[in-house]
Amino acid sequence: MRVLTLSVLALFTSLSLHSKNSNFIDRIEPPNWYIGMNTASFQLMLHGKDIAQYEVKIIQGGGEIEGVQRVNNSNYLWVDFLMDPSWESDQIVTIGLFKEGKQKAISSFDYSFKTKSEQSRGLDQSDLMYLIMPDRFSNGDPTNDIVKGMNETKISRDSMYYRHGGDLQGVINHLDYLEDLGISSLWLNPVLENNQPKESYHGYAMTDLYKVDPRLGSNSLYKRLIDELHQRDMKIIQDVVYNHWGLEHWMIQDLPDSSFIHHWPDFQRTNYRATSLLDPHASKNDQSIMTDGWFDHHMPDINQKNPLLATYLIQNSLWLIEYFGLDAFRIDTYAYPDQHFMSDLNSQIMQEYPDFFIFGETWVHGNSVQNWFTEGRPGIKDHDSGLMSVTDFQLYYAINDALTKPDGWAEGLHRLYYTLAKDYLYPHPENLVTFLDNHDLSRFYSMVGKDPKKYEMGIGMLFTLRGIPCIYYGTEILMSNFSNPDGKVREDFPGGWESDLENKFDKSKLEEDERKAFDFVSTLSKFRKNNPQYFLGDLVHFVPERDVYVYFRVAQNGEQLMVIVNTGEKDQELKTARFNERQLLGSTAADVITQKEKKIGDSISAPAQSIQIIQLKQ
Repeated sequence: MRVLTLSVLALFTSLSLHSKNSNFIDRIEPPNWYIGMNTASFQLMLHGKDIAQYEVKIIQGGGEIEGVQRVNNSNYLWVDFLMDPSWESDQIVTIGLFKEGKQKAISSFDYSFKTKSEQSRGLDQSDLMYLIMPDRFSNGDPTNDIVKGMNETKISRDSMYYRHGGDLQGVINHLDYLEDLGISSLWLNPVLENNQPKESYHGYAMTDLYKVDPRLGSNSLYKRLIDELHQRDMKIIQDVVYNHWGLEHWMIQDLPDSSFIHHWPDFQRTNYRATSLLDPHASKNDQSIMTDGWFDHHMPDINQKNPLLATYLIQNSLWLIEYFGLDAFRIDTYAYPDQHFMSDLNSQIMQEYPDFFIFGETWVHGNSVQNWFTEGRPGIKDHDSGLMSVTDFQLYYAINDALTKPDGWAEGLHRLYYTLAKDYLYPHPENLVTFLDNHDLSRFYSMVGKDPKKYEMGIGMLFTLRGIPCIYYGTEILMSNFSNPDGKVREDFPGGWESDLENKFDKSKLEEDERKAFDFVSTLSKFRKNNPQYFLGDLVHFVPERDVYVYFRVAQNGEQLMVIVNTGEKDQELKTARFNERQLLGSTAADVITQKEKKIGDSISAPAQSIQIIQLKQ
């Protein structure tokens, strides 16, 4: 632990003096726990004014207190609790605080234990994700736009930095739209409380890990959204953050111990150099700045090496999965926390929920760096990361290059080919999460110069290459802009507010180019949904020639999907003989988009600037 400067010590002291109800517990976390976990032990965190002076005892209901841990801040007690192994159904245990030597509790509370379920569905290649920033999608409940007592008290839709009022009810109101689009899985940017004074709309500076932000809704409304998704055979992905909290997080405001966050003599931002973690020549200073530097001034970097904090974070994750019925986690800034902790986190989640899916954001350059974080590789010395998937930025770069740069030995389409050829690095490349844009990146339609042909080629490749594809809200209606700053790619979905002059949720109100884009996305997404065998199968590709890239998706039963991408300016005729190993000759080719059929002969046409997705029938 670094030596604290006087300024940081002063900050710590001032934060520690915040208090609430005298002699009463004002926070109990987790708020309840579950019978049937792999271990009967868990840790209860109690917070209240000077509660460290008291003893903790079970008054009635069973179970055992194995120990109580105290920290520098007297407002905390950490209780190690052992559940009764005979418990098989819901239980309530009464726990009290006692003054030393006294028989009467000065305060007590009932703590509930629920029966654990087996409810997570996980993700696979047949899924199609849809990413929504809730504040910018639809305002379904204007009454929660401003919540009294919260730090940010303004709604301003004409500013990219203020809240706009979108919420969970707005998402619920448009589930029919998502279903019509063919979406199978919904990923929301963080929905937990983000009570920051500025830019709280994006959710990535959390201030309470057990509470949905009241401006988005409530815990019960979030559960309702998830239940409705599940009833539609759709899944939910929760965005979680382990690297940092918001400066207004209640525990930062009343810091348990100085070792809960990383301190520096002066403000130190991370260097964002994930490569330093695997670089055999890296300096310890660079590695330390990478993992312990703050992501931003208002995002304190938390120390996952602290055992109390590590347990708190892992238990919170298990509680979120069980309480809300989640199917997957997307882990923000995955490369920045302590990687031994991340490995332990992944392991404990998968022990409890084997069907759960976890993917980490790894915004890095190069397959070797990206691969370092995945399971089954020596990403952490003497430790398997246990991470089944990451965001495939390498494929993102490659598809963009394929559509915007001339083809060359390793450029253009060949960069895409070489990127996929490196899949040998991954134990399960089919689990990689693929995308064309997201809330941090320039919108895809802008990246390809608002060219409808390039747009279709990009969407077509995203939906047919290996991996689990994700599209960003509005991509299907050609929303566009560049991410400088990133607020420009987080615009409101037109029609999500009653005052909007345009309603793009209504297909009849779309402009012709928007309708064509929507229909293209919808046709392909529904084809994926109705034909999962192709996307659960293998990828076989051929080296690009003369601006043409050909690949196949091969189902286990032998059925094949053929994809032909011609990024060039000229129509071409492809000799079928080159693809003889795929037994094309004499097959019927059914175009997925146009529904036209024809027999495959000695050659196949590849029109300029096009993608063909062909279902082969013997």
